[in-house]
Amino acid sequence: MGANFGKNYCVSIFGESHGAALGINIDGIPAGTELDLEFISEEMRRRAPGRSELSTPRAEKDEFEILSGFVNGKTTGTPLAMIIRNTDQRSKDYSEIARKPRPGHADWSGLNRYDGFNDIRGSGHFSGRITASLVFAGSIAKQILKEKGILIAAHIKSLKNIKDRDFTEEDISLENIHKLRNMLLPVLNEEIIPEMEKVILKAKENSNSVGGTVEIGVTGLKAGIGDPFFESMESELARMMFSIPSIKGLEFGAGFSIAEMTGYEANDEMYYDENGNVKSYTNNNGGIIGGITNGMPITFKVAIKPSASIEKKQKTVNLYTKENDVLEVKGRHDPSIVPRVIVVLEAATAIVILDRFLEDQKYGYLTDLR
Repeated sequence: MGANFGKNYCVSIFGESHGAALGINIDGIPAGTELDLEFISEEMRRRAPGRSELSTPRAEKDEFEILSGFVNGKTTGTPLAMIIRNTDQRSKDYSEIARKPRPGHADWSGLNRYDGFNDIRGSGHFSGRITASLVFAGSIAKQILKEKGILIAAHIKSLKNIKDRDFTEEDISLENIHKLRNMLLPVLNEEIIPEMEKVILKAKENSNSVGGTVEIGVTGLKAGIGDPFFESMESELARMMFSIPSIKGLEFGAGFSIAEMTGYEANDEMYYDENGNVKSYTNNNGGIIGGITNGMPITFKVAIKPSASIEKKQKTVNLYTKENDVLEVKGRHDPSIVPRVIVVLEAATAIVILDRFLEDQKYGYLTDLR
């Protein structure tokens, strides 16, 4: 089963949404790393449900317990294990799903993959709740990367048909990251927030859901990180992004619109800045060329589909009667997971970047990333 990621910063996740607990084992944290537990807790709260009427009312605090690899405020260098105990399960809400798989969800594909033995309560291991472990690991990765001058930011690029502007390099600063982290709807153009709130609440009122896109930006990486072909920076980021539930699309830099450009328009013309650093006037390639960083910010966008669990009546099949049927999903679900998935995407990005950083450092490709 593909529950493991990384060569140097290695993570292994486990658990189910309505099981006793979920968690992660992390191998590769340098010994003596001081962890800011309050920062980790803040990141966990950003993902946790029940923060506002814009999300599911399920009340999980996502309080974590570190079981190993951490003593006197610092990591020991041995694997760090963490668990989060589930406290607000309502498994009876999913009794009907055992016989009527949800359209757009992993009920039917998972049942076939695991011969009917998969845990369907709260979607089991397919649940977005499992991403809480990624947020924990990503929070640690963010701290390590920050010490190297590497910053990661994200914002809602669009919610249904409401669009925010794109990141600029200046947007990815400590001040702006702090501001975005404390917003329920993190956007650059704050004037569109009331429209986004209205769209989410309308979907909730109509027993429906909406999706959107999120843009992620990474600064502080010098040119030369990554490998061509199968372990390119794009390949690793894409593999991680598509591991997150509900992610259905990904584009780097100008993305699909680059196909409408000429070569002259698409090429990022280069220059030396006032500090002697090689930069480019544009960043259509999203900071990656040939699978390797080129010194410009890494920028990419992901598409998040609407939540599949909705109360609105949907056509499905009845696996017990072998007849066509209808389903009204009961329980507590997000009218849009876009606001809560942002911190997950940041964390997932941090895990990949740190893993690649440690890989290049191991072979001596980079002597100074500052």
